[in-house]
Parts: sequence; structure tokens; C-alpha cells
Amino acid sequence: MADLKWYPSSWKSRSAAQMVEYPDQQHLEGVLTEISALPPLVTPAEIERLRFQLAAVQRNEAFLLHAGDCAESFDACTEQNISAKIGLILSFSLILIWGGRLPVVRVGRIAGQYAKPRSSRTETMDNMEVLSFRGDNINGLDPNDRTPDPERLLRFVLDYLIIIDMNILPNISAYFHSTATLNYVRGLLTSGFASLRHPRDWSLSHVRSPALRSEFEKITKGLSDALDFSHTIGADLGRESVPFDRGGGRGVLGEVDFYTSHEGLMLDWEQAMTREVDIIESGSSLKERVFYNTSAHFLWVGDRTRQLDGAHIEYFRGIRNPIGIKVGPSLENAELIRLLQIVNPNKESGRVTLITRYGAGKIKDHLAGHIEAVKRSRHPVAWVCDPMHGNTLTSNSGFKTRNFGTIISELTSCISIHAACGSRLGGVSLEFTGELNDEGFSVTECLGGSMELSEEQLGLRYQSFCDPRLNFEQSLDVAFLISNYFKEERLGDKGENSIYAALGGRKIVS
Repeated sequence: MADLKWYPSSWKSRSAAQMVEYPDQQHLEGVLTEISALPPLVTPAEIERLRFQLAAVQRNEAFLLHAGDCAESFDACTEQNISAKIGLILSFSLILIWGGRLPVVRVGRIAGQYAKPRSSRTETMDNMEVLSFRGDNINGLDPNDRTPDPERLLRFVLDYLIIIDMNILPNISAYFHSTATLNYVRGLLTSGFASLRHPRDWSLSHVRSPALRSEFEKITKGLSDALDFSHTIGADLGRESVPFDRGGGRGVLGEVDFYTSHEGLMLDWEQAMTREVDIIESGSSLKERVFYNTSAHFLWVGDRTRQLDGAHIEYFRGIRNPIGIKVGPSLENAELIRLLQIVNPNKESGRVTLITRYGAGKIKDHLAGHIEAVKRSRHPVAWVCDPMHGNTLTSNSGFKTRNFGTIISELTSCISIHAACGSRLGGVSLEFTGELNDEGFSVTECLGGSMELSEEQLGLRYQSFCDPRLNFEQSLDVAFLISNYFKEERLGDKGENSIYAALGGRKIVS
């Protein structure tokens, strides 16, 4: 299978799960042709840099934070929401770095995470059967707007945007919203927003938990002391010591790497954004023609679309981007190894990230076997825990939700099992949001955490139209719990039950 010639459209010869049926194929082809002529959203150099950094994660020299919305919406493409999301990712990563003393590779579920797989083609709303909502780049949330529309991929040529009425922006394309989001993210991260000189500006002011605020203040004060010491001894003399908006350089304290990602679900879109490029491998003088998906730095294939002979794996095997594979309880050990052989036959470092998502009650039955199988195969992978997707439930009040304690239980088990197998967890994949309302309140979608969100409070500010997300406070809870564990591990101060205790549980008394 994997030794057949690959080209961007070779997936069309395979059976494709979760594909969208457009009523007007000619219209779709016209839109895709226009998209294929538009500029890339990301560059090959950025993609190669991420591959290099993910290779460090595979060697346990860095930690991967993969986080963001379950599914983005066009309406959420605002300055406030993007700033809050990036601020939360920066805060989370700072906490991890402080405790673990490891670089953090930041990959956001952002600037393209619009489409979602669904378990059923249709759903019933108001006693009427309609097509399921598949995401803003496919159809509308309104039951009367469920016909898949290619114009949602691209409705207006970008040059035209300067003269249109800004009030209709929520109706335009995935390409535009991805571009607008990515442009603002780049602007934030290259103009001092990520500076370690003022981490308090990363939207922490609204956090109401005294314990969380106190813990974060300890980090920022310690960081401030360290920077003051560096300044005193002259270690930061030069343009980096001057604020960016006053002509200062960015430097290591003022700028961070940040990468985008989405599930590679809509293969028509992915093909249209695939570009052929000449590269010269390190240590060689020969040019090689390769293909990059330029819609994002990192793409992953989901649990529902990873069939060995399916269209998605066929597409994924040919692009040079680093890729993720969701690994659930239905994946057999032999099938996992065959997947790795198909998408990474040469066992290249930085290429594959395995994102496990079993559920707290099933992880102990499956993870160890998967780890041992991969170790025997000698395939280089980064192991990442997704403690969200296997732990979704419906509350008595009808809200789709997740329990913070169950999320922590799967994360705890994941760390323990890796340690017992002589492996190491290399990252986390979380669905979280920094969104706030006008009064500064976070969303209320997941139960528990330091704010002790109850089932009765879910309806206060339930905003997700897809899966429930951790809010700002709950996300920082996770960050501190992981950071505390890695700090204990680094200092050699951990006992038999310290993982569960550090991650928010109670020590087991034998």
C-alpha cells in the first residue's frame, strides 16, 4: 500500500470516511481551484522547524502542549477571543517550563479547526430530521442552513475584503478566517505580547481563585527576580532590554514559537492547500521534490478516519508535515504498527505524534500494550495524552460535559503507565478556552476544578456548540498539577503515590 506512487489526489481512489456530500460538485471544484491558487497560510521553513522541535519531544528534551477549541467558529474570530486563547497557552506553557525546566512546543488547535466528524449523518431538531452540523466551513448551525456550501471554504477573494461591509464578516470563508486568525496571532507574538517581562498581561487579571492567583504570582515574581539579576550583571544589555514598541529587539525573552494545527478531515480542502516544493536535505547536495500541506503546521488523523486502506491515511502518508494519529481503545497493537509503517516507512524523527484518548476507565487495558508494541518496532514517536475525548458525558440537565477529576485520572494513569513501561509522556492535548464574557467570567462547560463548578452551574455560560472545554481556571489547574509533578520528578522528591497526589488526587494509604 505505502510503496505505491503518491500524489495529492491519490486519496480519491480510496474509501473515505466522514466525507461531506456537496449537492453541486461543479461548484465545489470551482472553489477548490481558486483556493489552490491562493498563498499558503504557513511556510515550509516553519513546518520543518516544528519537525525539528518534535524530534526533541521524542527524545524527552521538550514537552508538547497541543491545545485550543474543540471546533472553532467564525463568530469567535475576534481580537478578544484570539488574545485570550494565546494568553492562556502562554500562561500554561510558562507554568510547565517553571516546574519541568523543559522547553515547551506550543501547537494550537487554531486558525483552521472548523470541521468536525459526526457519529451520524443526520440529527433531529424540533421534530425535524436535518443534516448534522459539521462545522462552520461546511454548513450552518441553524437547522435551516445545513446544506453543505462550498462558499464556506471561500466566499470572497481577499482583495475584495477591504471594500465589503464589516458586519457580514461572520458569513465568509474558512480561508479568510484562518488567515485573519493566523495574521493576528503572528502580530501578537512578534510585538511583545509573549514577553517574559510582563506575563501578568496574559489575561490572568480575571482569575477569581486565590490559590491559582497566588501560585502564578510566585512564578512571575521568581521570574522577575531572575530577569532583574540578569539585567544587573549586564546579561541582557542591548536591544533586547528595550521594549519592542520602543525599537527593542525581540530576542529569547520577547518571542516564542507558535504553531497551528487542525484535524485533517476535509481532504478536498487539504489537497487544495498542498504545495510541491524543492528541498535539500541536510548533508546532501541533491534536491528532493516534497509536498507540504500549507494550511497548518501540524495535522492529525482522527480515531474515526485512520483506516489502514482509507483515504485519510493515504493522504497523510504523502505530506511532509509532522502528523498526529489519535490512538483509542479500538486500535489493535498490530494495526498501530502497520499505521506507523505506512505514514513513516523510513522512521524519520519528528514525523509522528501518537495522541492517546482511551477514557479513564480503559487506559489501563490498552496503553501499556501500545507502548510495548511501538518500542519493539523502533519507530520514533512522541507520546501525548488526550484526557478529554474519552471522558465525555451528558449531565442530568442535558449538557454535554466532562468531569475534571476524570480528566486528571486519565492523565495520572498515563504518566504512571509510561513510567512503568520505561517510557515517558511527551505532551498533553487539551480542549480549553480563555474566552470571557463582558463581566470577565469564564465559560462553564466542564465540572469541578479549583472553582468546584457544579452541574447546576453548567448553564451559566455554556458556549460550546461542539464538545465541552476546560475554562481558564480549570486549565491552569491542570498546568500547575503537571508542573508540580515534573518539579518533584526533577528534584527527586517523589514517592510511590506522588503522581496521583501531585495531579490533584489524595495519596493512597497502604
